[in-house]
Amino acid sequence: MSADTSVPRPRESGVDISDPALFEGLLAEAPFAFAFFDTSARFLRVNQSFADLSGVAADEHAGRTASEILSADLSALVDAALRRVVGEHRAVAGGDQRYRGMSPAGELRHWSLSFYPIHGDKGAVAGVALFGVDVTERQLTEEELRRSEERYRSLVESQQQLVWITSPNGAVVEDAPQWRAITGQSLEEYLAYGWLDAVHPDDRQAADEAWREALRGRTMFEWSYRVRTRASGYRHFEVRAVPIIRHGRVIEWVGANTDVTPQREAEEMRGRLTDQLGAAALRTARLQGATALLAEALTVEQVVQVIIDVGRTALAADKSAVALLDLDRATLKMTHSGGLPDAPGEEIPLSQSSVMTIAVNSRRPVFAESPESLKAQLVEAGADESVISGFLAHSDERAWVGLPLLAAGRALGALRFAFTRPQKISQEDGVFLEALAGQCALAVERATLFEREHRTAETLQRSLLPDRLPVIPGLVLAQRFRSGSRHVQVGGDWYDAFVLQDARVAAVVGDVMGKGVKAAAGMGRIRNAMRALALTNPPPAAVLTGLDRVFDATEEEEAVTTLAYMVVEPGTGEGTLALAGHPPPLLVSPQGTAVLSDGEPGTPLGWPTVRKQFRFCVPPGHTAVLYSDGLVENRKRGLDAGLAELSSVVAEAPPEVLGNPHMLLDFLVDRMLAGYEQDDDVTVLAVHVPAATKSD
Repeated sequence: MSADTSVPRPRESGVDISDPALFEGLLAEAPFAFAFFDTSARFLRVNQSFADLSGVAADEHAGRTASEILSADLSALVDAALRRVVGEHRAVAGGDQRYRGMSPAGELRHWSLSFYPIHGDKGAVAGVALFGVDVTERQLTEEELRRSEERYRSLVESQQQLVWITSPNGAVVEDAPQWRAITGQSLEEYLAYGWLDAVHPDDRQAADEAWREALRGRTMFEWSYRVRTRASGYRHFEVRAVPIIRHGRVIEWVGANTDVTPQREAEEMRGRLTDQLGAAALRTARLQGATALLAEALTVEQVVQVIIDVGRTALAADKSAVALLDLDRATLKMTHSGGLPDAPGEEIPLSQSSVMTIAVNSRRPVFAESPESLKAQLVEAGADESVISGFLAHSDERAWVGLPLLAAGRALGALRFAFTRPQKISQEDGVFLEALAGQCALAVERATLFEREHRTAETLQRSLLPDRLPVIPGLVLAQRFRSGSRHVQVGGDWYDAFVLQDARVAAVVGDVMGKGVKAAAGMGRIRNAMRALALTNPPPAAVLTGLDRVFDATEEEEAVTTLAYMVVEPGTGEGTLALAGHPPPLLVSPQGTAVLSDGEPGTPLGWPTVRKQFRFCVPPGHTAVLYSDGLVENRKRGLDAGLAELSSVVAEAPPEVLGNPHMLLDFLVDRMLAGYEQDDDVTVLAVHVPAATKSD
């Protein structure tokens, strides 16, 4: 009987392989499982390894079939293999003949089973031999490799990576189906020209140089470029390729391209959004800055200057112009033309087609981003095409913005900004410009109302002040009034001097707190009441008491008025003084000594108090100076510091100034205001008693 196996007989001297004891020992110690079956599929012999595989003791197998002793899955495998071997007279080895079973130690083991026919002397199948090899370790290794490959494939697919391989010199030698599916390259094109042929022309040279540098240095290749897709568009890819080195030699390059188009598009979108947000923040900051500047501008002139500055800084405009509407004459009156070539005069009729007149007539912004756009809009508005062509031929302007100044729907005027280069006006820019025009319109309206009230109040204030001071023998009167209303509303400062019935002279300086028409009107009422009371009952205390009653009857509760009132006798200078919360008068000697009155300051008019008067003498050669708080007090200098400074200024006056009340007032006002911004009216009244002459 012979075994038809692929294992040749060993040829060892002194060993007889047909010896039953030797054969039994080999089977018992063999690392493989062995079983021998007769042609009726009954076990004749098994070794211990097979018993471990089947889970049945070795001596229990003999004479029994597989289905009688083995588990269902193992018996099915064995029975099927035995039938094939006996029926086909050939071996059934490896392949699908795999079995998993638990070892006596409780471990899962994998077996590869092979079945071989055993032929008798006449060639007939006399039995079947089963050999089982424990392939657990190999199976685990294969499974681990398969899992690793699956993980790698899943990772690559999840990251949209395109894997490719080249030869050591960088030539494409292997197909990359994923790459070709993206690029639309045929296999012939890919093998002939490679991946570089699909790279964007602008990126190709740099990518090629970097790839060649990596080949020369055998270093990792990392780059990014755009790749032409099957749809003729481009997508962004990041590539990384590494050399596979074996025994010191590069055997191939393996690369992976990752599609980063979504990330790039997201980055570009973030960049655009960041730019838009930055531009919006900048426009908002500029609008806030312009609004703050316009809020501080009180006059139309100041508003116009702010508009010009904003046009230059916020809009980068090369030329700016502002025009206000004159409805009576149906014209735009230029307040600042900025060298406007299409407005050579001071006025533009509304019937004349221009950027500003179109903006005013249509109540909407006008944006002309190029000369062609301007020409089309002006021609549509009825302008002469030849005139426009002539203007454009001689002008360096290439873009224009016209904005109507609208307040509650009413046109006040127009703004015009021009640029010496074409200017793209985005929707966001248009919103900003309209908001800017709205703020400018409010500022213009506010400034117009302010100037109107200012003129009214200033006229009223000056009408209530004396045209001239009385000329009185034995007394010299002088006054200085410097309005602080250039940048603010007029105040309530006033002065007066007149002769009483007993030939004495009354002198007064007052201050009605507040600004504008209201303060000027209050000043007029107090001045007239004071004159009436002084001519009736001239003592200062009596006059102030009467003014308190008048004040309570005519003025509002929150109103505040202060004054200094004195009565002086010409020639001798003998006088009486009363104060109603007003700074004390200053007595200046011919030698330059300045003394502030120490009389009781009293309270402002209308406050319940017992009014007092005290002696205040102006000796011959001396000058009494009555003044408002604007002379000594401002935002940077307090009242006490101002009074001290006033006395020190007098000490610096030269003798010729001290003897002339007009020169003295000029000197005091100039020196006290020097270095300070005047923010209030300054009123000063001097009462000078001339020194006695030798002839006297």
